[in-house]
Amino acid sequence: MAKPKWRITMNIRFVDRRVHALIDYPVAISLMAMPFVLGLGAVNPVAKWLSVATGVAALLLTLLTDHELGVIRVIPYSIHVAVDRVVGTTFLLAPFVFGMVGIDALYYWANAAAVLTATAILNAPEQDGNLRVMVSN
Repeated sequence: MAKPKWRITMNIRFVDRRVHALIDYPVAISLMAMPFVLGLGAVNPVAKWLSVATGVAALLLTLLTDHELGVIRVIPYSIHVAVDRVVGTTFLLAPFVFGMVGIDALYYWANAAAVLTATAILNAPEQDGNLRVMVSN
């Protein structure tokens, strides 16, 4: 069987600067709104206010990041991603540290999984493209 001269591959690491910039604003808004929608913090108010405070901080971080939708581009994108990873780790640990249970704990674990997946597994290195055409000789 003959080898193909070219093939198209899709990189799983598709969350580049542009995609990341597009999802930052809705994520920040949802972090501020969802605790109220879901009724978080009935047992432990930290469950509500940690998300709201993180949403406000995420909005400010996004506005200040040097990426496509940043308004005042003073924070390097790499620092932004590092902060996101710290947030993901904080969300992973918060239910244990603050004694959250039920929906409160699930909310933080789901957000931790989403943030860490987007920033550690799906995050594209800046020099990589999403679609590659490989040519063999």
